[in-house]
Amino acid sequence: MLQSLGESPPYPILVVEDNHFLRHVLCNMLQEDGHTVTAVADGVAALEHLRQQPCPIVITDWVMPGMDGLELCRAIRSQELECYTYILLLTAQESKADLITGLEAGADEYLIKPINEAELRARLKIAQRILNLERSLKQSLEELKHLSVKDPLTELYNRRYLAERLPQEIKRASRYGRNLSLIMLDIDHFKAVNDTYGHGAGDAVLKICAGVLQEAIRQDVDWAARYGGEEFLLILPETDHAGALVVAERLREYFAATPLQIGELGISITASFGVSTYPHDRRGPLGAEVLLEAADRALYQAKKTGRNMVCSLPL
Repeated sequence: MLQSLGESPPYPILVVEDNHFLRHVLCNMLQEDGHTVTAVADGVAALEHLRQQPCPIVITDWVMPGMDGLELCRAIRSQELECYTYILLLTAQESKADLITGLEAGADEYLIKPINEAELRARLKIAQRILNLERSLKQSLEELKHLSVKDPLTELYNRRYLAERLPQEIKRASRYGRNLSLIMLDIDHFKAVNDTYGHGAGDAVLKICAGVLQEAIRQDVDWAARYGGEEFLLILPETDHAGALVVAERLREYFAATPLQIGELGISITASFGVSTYPHDRRGPLGAEVLLEAADRALYQAKKTGRNMVCSLPL
């Protein structure tokens, strides 16, 4: 019986072996150790299985009818699979030249037949360590990607993401003849919040406001970004000007009527809003800066007129 491979659960394994008896013995050994095992008799069946359901570990015989182990290694390495596949090549070939050929074909390790249980266990420990490292690296890369496009305080998208995605939204609206609206909002007298309650409370206000914005928009359609210190942007694809004004007014009323609860404090705020729209009947796209500048001018008008207002200006 194979020993435990460590604290992380055993990885699923695909066994590729044309000899029925050896395939049965190998599967039993692996299953006793807790692996989920799938077994096929040739390389063609193995490749088809991997295309439908990627498997992190493949143990394959070298000599098989049809597609042999070397061809299978090369085919796996040529595929764009969603995760790395660790390949352990079983072979009766013992010459250095043959083993190098197997490694050059894409195998990570090899095991000389007849299979020694202890050696198989050692090879699988190596596979587990490598796959654990790959999983950790992918997780770290995902976290870095998340940090590169999100504002760390509010968890909304940042200006870098805005600069990349807004032009794409405008091109899409132009191509398909759809509306696209922006709502720019600014928390009124935010400096007074910081001066009165402290910067910690001010940060909490920004986080709560960001949460309110996320709740107010359509998931997987609209999106929100932090534009500046206390300025936010809502990007509303397929929303005309009248619809954007309704969303902005609803948010204005909510902020004006609902004190933000921060610990035992109930902090009352208002916000000013500027709305701009890329019209569906416009011919040709325009620069993202034009749409942003129009929303910014409307926001300035709202603040100049008395704050706690929604304004819009033509492009």
